[in-house]
Amino acid sequence: MRTTKLSFSLVVGAVCIAVLFLLMLVSLIYVPYGVNDMSIADRLQAPSAAHLLGTDNFGRDILSRVMEGTQTAFKVGTVSVAIGLTGGLLIGTIAGYVGKWADELLMRFIDALLAFPGVLLALLLVSLFKPSLFQTMIAIGILSVPAFSRVVRSGFLHMKEAEFVKAARGIGAGHANIIFKQILPNILSPVVTTAALSFSTAILVEAALSYLGLGVQPPDPSWGRMLNESQSYIGKAPWYALAPGLFITVTVLGFNLLGDGIRDLRDKRQ
Repeated sequence: MRTTKLSFSLVVGAVCIAVLFLLMLVSLIYVPYGVNDMSIADRLQAPSAAHLLGTDNFGRDILSRVMEGTQTAFKVGTVSVAIGLTGGLLIGTIAGYVGKWADELLMRFIDALLAFPGVLLALLLVSLFKPSLFQTMIAIGILSVPAFSRVVRSGFLHMKEAEFVKAARGIGAGHANIIFKQILPNILSPVVTTAALSFSTAILVEAALSYLGLGVQPPDPSWGRMLNESQSYIGKAPWYALAPGLFITVTVLGFNLLGDGIRDLRDKRQ
């Protein structure tokens, strides 16, 4: 029974992400209409054969803008997770492997970051500069550092006392060999799980910032920005808000299910 549940989470999450990734790849070479092509005569049209997801208040095709928005979502997720992973690996490795004063100093810095609510800290970082996609990715990446740092530190604290690491030290292995060949390969699973969960968080935070006008700037499409623009028409044209909201939900759910599936699979193997 438990095995079936774990497989379901992993498979459903992987399928959701695969479909969205495929849609993103398609959007690089084809969208039904230009994402910024306006037609006042076609504004707020319901879904039809001509416009599968309807049109917005400027007559722009919602499907085309949602497809283009997948590029923004995956770009934000990839860059912010890369920033968080890089910073987390560096801080977590030093804190976990060196320990003592380095561990205490670095973990107090991580605790200081965690003391601020995530979205509030992102708002602060983005508002210091001109709002843009680049600033948004940097801010979200910084928010991801504590999660990776704690996972990597925990892995190092556990693994550096393992018998195979002690054996490597006994035969004269250097610090670089122990870190990169003995410990890091054995903590990849929790790091991958954290990356999947951080990806979904990044997309959600970007949508929130864009909704508030501090993320992707018009006329570039963003799911959060589309939700902001649709709120005045939600009674008259519910499909306008439904499309980006559904894509945000499926993406976040997909990455969360994928992360949970990987974690459960790791636990089962252990």
